[in-house]
Amino acid sequence: MSAPTIWLTTLGCSKNQVDSHKISSVLGDSGYVEAKSPELADVVMVNTCGFIEDARRESVQTILDLADAKRADAKLVVMGCMAQRYESELVAALPEADAVIGLDRYPELVSRLDALTGWQPIEISGVKRSHMDILEVVNRPTPTTPFAYVKVAEGCNKTCAFCAIPLIRGKQRSRASTGIIAEIEGLVAAGVQEVVLVAQDLAAYGRDNGAGSIEALVADAADVDGLHRLRLFYLYPREIRQGLIDVMAGHTTIANYFDLSLQHASPSLLRSMRRPGSGEKHLALIDRIRDAAPDAATRSSFIVGYPGETEKDHGELCDFLETARLDWAGFFPYSREEGTTAADLPDQLPHEVVMERLREVQQIQDDITATTNAAVMGSTLSVLIDQVEDGQAVGRSYREAPEIDGMILLDKGNAGDWVHARIDGAYGTDLSASVVET
Repeated sequence: MSAPTIWLTTLGCSKNQVDSHKISSVLGDSGYVEAKSPELADVVMVNTCGFIEDARRESVQTILDLADAKRADAKLVVMGCMAQRYESELVAALPEADAVIGLDRYPELVSRLDALTGWQPIEISGVKRSHMDILEVVNRPTPTTPFAYVKVAEGCNKTCAFCAIPLIRGKQRSRASTGIIAEIEGLVAAGVQEVVLVAQDLAAYGRDNGAGSIEALVADAADVDGLHRLRLFYLYPREIRQGLIDVMAGHTTIANYFDLSLQHASPSLLRSMRRPGSGEKHLALIDRIRDAAPDAATRSSFIVGYPGETEKDHGELCDFLETARLDWAGFFPYSREEGTTAADLPDQLPHEVVMERLREVQQIQDDITATTNAAVMGSTLSVLIDQVEDGQAVGRSYREAPEIDGMILLDKGNAGDWVHARIDGAYGTDLSASVVET
């Protein structure tokens, strides 16, 4: 028989994207071929997100849409976080799915697909790819963008009251640094210019199993020959030691971009969330960062409308934002997640109150971001061009992370180019610039 064709749709965060890239590599090594569209695939796969209710709704709708789009004889496979947490429920509720494969079952993935398609997997050096740990897979498909995410650990050891990640992905398990560096080297050889290290609790890398320290890992990764920029995602505030700040500030390859997982500023609400700190302690951390790296870009995310959040708590968050002057921030309405401690708390807030508070903090941050963007007018930044669409080159400096922050619109350039560009316009979250040197 000819090799089965696969279509894989990915939902959710960058960690899911990494999983999908590695799954594609495993399937390619076993002889499967990527289809040009879901309608042409023998197997249609959906890597779902199950983090919050909105993500689960999107996952279910995507599954149903692809069930309608695929050929009648094609197989439909549901994978990922939602499959991990709700496997039996999905099997019962989605007769359209031919298989539901959660994260724990990824080592069985190829053998399950073989059973569905009748394909005989290819063995390389006597190792069946179907029995490999996805996290430890080093080879990746040829990147389609000049940036790529590299996951350095799975799961999380924190017990945040609102978060279902440990219920879905389990305890933290850090990878060996040798595999991480080999993966980065392979990506750079394939043309990747910027690597983003990701984990649920990145700054705690290695503390679960002795794999090493985040400081040593970051320094080694930054020294990979040919890598132009290294960026770090998801830094839990209590885990950020001065040594990490110093390494990030002192290495030219590492972006002075600090993605801080703060969540709120009210001390009482943070205690209820089982989170460290307060607005005052958050500000002290930001001051330490700016002392070491005066040009540092800062980002964080915050939950609005957590159970028991009072007007005073909300006011503390607003005051914190005004004082901290973060470059970027994301705000999310509290989502009541089954199995979490917060789901059983009293004083769940009405939806309309949550959304009004969300609009208020978003407006505060929009004004701050517009001001910080205007402050770089006239400066020259090193910019990586991510894409050219309809003749418009779009890129990012160290200040903008891929897919979540603003963009820099350039007057010329090609995808993958590094250019020096003079910032000459600011439009809300985005900038425009003129290339002065490539």
